[in-house]
Amino acid sequence: MGNEAIAMGALAAGVQFVSGYPGTPSTEVLETVAKRRPEHVYVEWSVNEKAALEVAAGAALAGARAMVTMKQVGLNVASDPLMCLNYIGVKGALVVVVADDPGPISSQTEQDTRHFARYARIPVFDPQTPEQAYRMVKDAFEWSEKYHTPVILRPTTRVCHGCAAMEVEEPAPAREIEGFVKDDSKWVIFPRTSFLAKKRLFAQETEFADALSEYSENCIWGEGKLGIATGGGTAAYVKENDLPAKYFAVGTPWPFPEKKALEFLEGLDAVLVLEELDPVIEDALIAVCGKYRLDVKILGKRTGDIPAAGELSVESAGACMRKFLGIECAEEKPAEMPALPVRPPVLCAGCPHRGSFYAVKQALKGRKAVFSGDIGCYTLGNAAPLNMVDTCLCMGAGVTMAQGLARMEKDTVHVAFIGDSTFFHSGIPGVVNALYNNADEIIVVLDNSTTAMTGHQPHPGIGKTMMGGVQPAISPVEVLKALGVKTWRANALNLEEAKAAICEAAEETGVRAVVLESPCIAIVKKKAAMAIDRDKCIGCKKCVREIGCPAISIEGGKARVDKTLCTGCTLCAQICPVKCIGKEA
Repeated sequence: MGNEAIAMGALAAGVQFVSGYPGTPSTEVLETVAKRRPEHVYVEWSVNEKAALEVAAGAALAGARAMVTMKQVGLNVASDPLMCLNYIGVKGALVVVVADDPGPISSQTEQDTRHFARYARIPVFDPQTPEQAYRMVKDAFEWSEKYHTPVILRPTTRVCHGCAAMEVEEPAPAREIEGFVKDDSKWVIFPRTSFLAKKRLFAQETEFADALSEYSENCIWGEGKLGIATGGGTAAYVKENDLPAKYFAVGTPWPFPEKKALEFLEGLDAVLVLEELDPVIEDALIAVCGKYRLDVKILGKRTGDIPAAGELSVESAGACMRKFLGIECAEEKPAEMPALPVRPPVLCAGCPHRGSFYAVKQALKGRKAVFSGDIGCYTLGNAAPLNMVDTCLCMGAGVTMAQGLARMEKDTVHVAFIGDSTFFHSGIPGVVNALYNNADEIIVVLDNSTTAMTGHQPHPGIGKTMMGGVQPAISPVEVLKALGVKTWRANALNLEEAKAAICEAAEETGVRAVVLESPCIAIVKKKAAMAIDRDKCIGCKKCVREIGCPAISIEGGKARVDKTLCTGCTLCAQICPVKCIGKEA
């Protein structure tokens, strides 16, 4: 897997410190380092991406080779330290692995990290394949150490999760580091320091661009009057089509390798640019043509020749290339196949969030309410029949958006849902904001004892660390109480208990919280499946229409339990009006 290749490349390069926050498609990078690391390599899941970048920066200032991992939206959280790190630089090496998600497949946005690299004036390496990602991460460490700058590695989803057979080196042996050397003129950022640093950064751009024009991963091949420029994972699709043209694969989109681009553009009439996500290479080529007054037509996303959004593929890239090159392609009629059944994403059978949402829904039945959501498995509470997530913006936003909504709609009950991992990631400042500004909201913490959506990584509420240690778990209940929030605690799978807690909280005003607890069903042992007495079942379909458990279906007008899916959570039994559902004997 590409993420494993990145991890092994980092270990071969002598990485000594790795931090990150889980997020698809980046998660396996840090997990692989944790599995394969020598004893001297430190690894941690940090509380959020900002903390992860800052602790890695500290290690780099001590002279270590450090790496931090996150997905593209995580870079938004880490942007504050990132925008300052380029000004002060690093002493050892710092590689920032940011995985972009064309599609998007599992993200809120299709944001392109190459823009962030340019904005922050930090070099970015953009691998095409797992093999190139392995080479590039090693090169990124060398570049960072040589020029004392952070370097971004930007794999996209198909590079992260694509697989390749390849040989890798053993992890590098431990090496001594000098340690932190005090220097107020360098490591303490003041306005004067920033002014001088910006002049240095501006001057470095040309130096970096010239050096990257000689970098072997920026390559040109082929010949003709028509050119195709590409980069990242899209370059692999372009190569697979292998059509007659002159090609330019950009491995370092910023600083843009201008001299290499001029070599590519020489003698061309037109260029088609294929890339994911935004027209970064396209804009750079347009700028080069304008600067040097080259009469070369640049086609791509801005001209409508390449789709503006979504993933490309071997087939879609090939179709665009053939059209540009004037190569006719026999229309292939796809084989007739039956349409696949629609399978929308759904909360797992036995998921405690289903109980939480249902309890809140029943407790507030008949009252005007708005439910502010968040990022995580529980976003799926938006779907029918629960219909319990009205907003979803980013991690931690439910708690704070509810405060603004409550100011404008005082006759409405405002409920904010947040997961336990997200509570630590970005929820606590929102709670403090609510208290400080005397907000009126019910904060419902959905505590399933894991970071479920990204693969069950530990977090501060669990206490386990990636180094194998166990620290005292930090309880969301105790944090809320310590802040002065009136807090209720209930079992998410005990509907009466959970509903009672919500009803009590709804009668109060101000900031109050209900923590609904039950472990993620994927990390606990399944209980005996439920069984339905079909003679007693009246076919009311309440178990299907109200909780939407995928383990229950209707057969012959009556409910049926799929024992291969059922986890024995008992939610269906608790709501059955005729009590025809019980544990299987």
